[in-house]
Amino acid sequence: MKRLAVIGDPIGHSLSPLIHMTWIDTLGLDASYESIRVPAGETEAALDDFTHEGFTGLNVTLPHKQAVLAKATRTSDAVKAIGAANTLTRLSDGGWQADNTDAPGLTAALARLGLTDWAGKTILMLGAGGAARAGLFALDQAGAEIILLNRTVEKAQHILGECCARQHRSGPLDDLAEVCGQADLVINTTSAGHGGSHIRLPSGDGRLFYDMSYGAPARPQLQHAGAQGWKTEDGLAMLVCQAAESFSIWFDGKRPDIEIALAVCRAALEQDA
Repeated sequence: MKRLAVIGDPIGHSLSPLIHMTWIDTLGLDASYESIRVPAGETEAALDDFTHEGFTGLNVTLPHKQAVLAKATRTSDAVKAIGAANTLTRLSDGGWQADNTDAPGLTAALARLGLTDWAGKTILMLGAGGAARAGLFALDQAGAEIILLNRTVEKAQHILGECCARQHRSGPLDDLAEVCGQADLVINTTSAGHGGSHIRLPSGDGRLFYDMSYGAPARPQLQHAGAQGWKTEDGLAMLVCQAAESFSIWFDGKRPDIEIALAVCRAALEQDA
């Protein structure tokens, strides 16, 4: 049996076991997937344990996305640019291959909405934390023009330099109203809404406001965006699409059904609401 898991701290809220077990059961695969709490500072020791216990693949969430790199013997180009991994795969020599599926997960989620041609498109991204890094890498690679706004402009400039191969613009969040009209799409990577507050937006005129959060934390920001005339979408499809990329790595290119897992997750979130 192929043993798989997601590690993080906290981890009880993770939808990853639901997503992957839906696919494993649907496809009749001989595999298991569980969630395992690994406290901060114990990443390397835990990975040694997972090796001894025969785990073949791991999804990685906070606070371990950078820490796992110390034990990776191979890293993808995306991991090198983004500086974080969310997928580990056991190699035949016993080492770990580190990948980041958040980047293709975002572009796949946006493709579901009909957004596939990024050349000449301007993307306004809010926030320069860890959640922004994969999105910047993906959209830069896809040919989009990016405006990154963050409370600390120096941090925005730094992250653009690390994650992007091309030059892009940055500025303070206070510039939002001024530059918003230039954007074909706004992506929120900040935690605005998690405490019930939101970032104030100008009129959307039917453009898309995409929040990387999902469920209750995303609701205040998305409700405000909708009231301002934005078309809104949360980040649940990105979660499922990045999981599909991990699944494909672990199961020799097998592509699972995105819509089945997405429907199961939506139902679970509504039940918990």
